[in-house]
Amino acid sequence: MIERLIHRTALALALAGGVALLGMTLLTVVSVTGRGLIAIGLGPVPGDYELVEMAAAFAVFSFLPWCQLQRGHVTVDLFMAPLGRRVNLVADLIGNLLLTAAAGVIAWRLWLGLQDRLAFGETSFILGIPLWIGYVLASFGAALFVVVSLHTALRSLRELRETKAAQASQKGWPS
Repeated sequence: MIERLIHRTALALALAGGVALLGMTLLTVVSVTGRGLIAIGLGPVPGDYELVEMAAAFAVFSFLPWCQLQRGHVTVDLFMAPLGRRVNLVADLIGNLLLTAAAGVIAWRLWLGLQDRLAFGETSFILGIPLWIGYVLASFGAALFVVVSLHTALRSLRELRETKAAQASQKGWPS
């Protein structure tokens, strides 16, 4: 039940990040086209850099939970593959625990940044958009990244235990 909820939430957030990327692309095309057509009275989209910056922060943090859930982060298979399944599972567990800690630090620092933006009321230069909005959007992804990273660490621990039990039963040992 919880695994399905985590999976669906991470997928929905990744899809929302994809929509943000499409929006950034469209905004950039319109803005660059407008710059190229200044001679006929068009121009760039005001605040395009500010909007792309906020959307990019949201998109990056939207993809991290899904990538972690799907085991999409870079691994060094060249060195690890010959070491056997159990060593690889231990390495996965250690990596997932370290990534959970890193995700926690990232979420914490984003939370502190959000508190600063709220306290000082900073806005973007051209459009005057409150900067805390970008922090809130990024924080959703960062918080889910922590949850997913913890979930994958527990998944790695479960896989390690199952492998150990399977090996023990093959040798006739009690698990």
